[in-house]
Amino acid sequence: MEESALVAKAEKYLKEISNDSISLDNIEEFENFKRLYYKLDDRLNSLQELKESMDAQGYTTPFTSLNKYGTKAIAEVSLEEMSENSRHNQMFRMKANAKKNVLDRVKSAIDAHKIAIGHLEQCGYLKCDSCYKKYSLSEFRLKCEKCSCGHENFSFKINKDATYRLEIIPYLPLSGNYLVLMSELSGYGRNSFKKVLNILKQERKGLVKTISLVIRFRDENGRWIRKNVTLDSEYISNYEEEVRNRYGKDVRIEVLRFHRTKPAIIDDKYVRNALAISYVKYSEDIISSIKDSILKRKLSDFKRINKYDAIRYKYENEIPGFIEEYDIGEIEAWRQLKITEEFEKLHFIDKFGNYNRSLKRDLKIRENIEKTIFENMAPTLMMWDIFRYYLTTSHNNRKINNGPFPYIRAELDRQQRKVFQTTFKKVIKVLNEFTDLKIISIPDMDLILYEKFKFEKQSKNSNILFNYPALGAGLIHEHGNIEIETIGNVLNINDSKIKKELKNIEHIRKPKSAKSKKFLDLIKK
Repeated sequence: MEESALVAKAEKYLKEISNDSISLDNIEEFENFKRLYYKLDDRLNSLQELKESMDAQGYTTPFTSLNKYGTKAIAEVSLEEMSENSRHNQMFRMKANAKKNVLDRVKSAIDAHKIAIGHLEQCGYLKCDSCYKKYSLSEFRLKCEKCSCGHENFSFKINKDATYRLEIIPYLPLSGNYLVLMSELSGYGRNSFKKVLNILKQERKGLVKTISLVIRFRDENGRWIRKNVTLDSEYISNYEEEVRNRYGKDVRIEVLRFHRTKPAIIDDKYVRNALAISYVKYSEDIISSIKDSILKRKLSDFKRINKYDAIRYKYENEIPGFIEEYDIGEIEAWRQLKITEEFEKLHFIDKFGNYNRSLKRDLKIRENIEKTIFENMAPTLMMWDIFRYYLTTSHNNRKINNGPFPYIRAELDRQQRKVFQTTFKKVIKVLNEFTDLKIISIPDMDLILYEKFKFEKQSKNSNILFNYPALGAGLIHEHGNIEIETIGNVLNINDSKIKKELKNIEHIRKPKSAKSKKFLDLIKK
């Protein structure tokens, strides 16, 4: 396909996606759920085919073609040739920009669809009515809607203890229009967007992720054994001591390597942008529904604030007919004059331009609410969902499956976990009071994540089948000092399942039988 035709095809398809809105009405009904999933899956396949065609035609490096049209030596170039070269360069630069921009939108659309599909996969599954085998939506479609036992009758189930938030799907940049959506954010929405991005990508230099060592040590029979060992970044300052504790005082380190990585929780900029936009716009939707209720409780005169906003909005968006529209200074002076006149009539300000004390106090209270609650709502929801996802899934699941957060790291290092040291208690209190969202304030979230990753290593080769959502709830109960009933209600997990996993945790950490102790010693080595 010709380059211009491919650009036109991609733009046309992205426009079709933009015009096809997403509806979550009655999404709990299987036909509606399946219809949405299949539509997104088909779109994703088409977008990936477009991207492959663009990659094959060099869209990833579109400006390299400009090198073909360089100039000759200065003494050999006439004025006409220079003018002709300039026109050629401009034309090819415009084409290169078109390629770059459309590929950027296609990549953004692909990752937005992956996020949407990941949330749907987490939300629902199917169970065969004959053999009771479970299928994800992708497996169900791959099997042509037929069970391996031969039956075609399935029951659709909602996975209540999984991590997903379907409400963000309509706000994802599914047509690659992330720049347009960013421009539509409110003032506090833009600040919130920056905070979410900082959570997903900490802008620091590369840090030590793991330490690889080749060591020699004596075994029980006195023979020298050579072994490759990997330590986490927690042991960066005492790796020698840790190796001696594990393998004895006679251990010798032959090779030592530090592996560094950038501390990004999600390693893809398009996914980070899509998640940040969708969570912020979803939060703005929540705020618009509860904002008046919050302000009525906090402000001394809610109607006065509304009148204040209406006057400012009216004149700040008005251009008088007797002033030239390009005379910005005169227009601004007229606007300020009209606002001042209206404020004086309503006694919002005195003749010296000083604000009414109670109005000034209300404006300050509203500004504080926007900074401490509205700006932090999206970061709160994002942190809660990522925290819950890490706690309620296995290491292998996070490593193999895309899930609701594509390209998320399977495990967080010490620096990345510091993000979870912040707890937005005021936001959580507002969400519990004014919405039906289930979320609680958990102390020491970073330490709980550390314990989860540590436990995954301890139980790596165990033959125990863990219920990971209940296991995560058990760790929250154990290290966060939260009642089982409370955390079970928030995560939609039965109390008996949590208690069972607490026993499994105890069994792994403190094995009772000699056989179990020997097995765990072998795992540690």
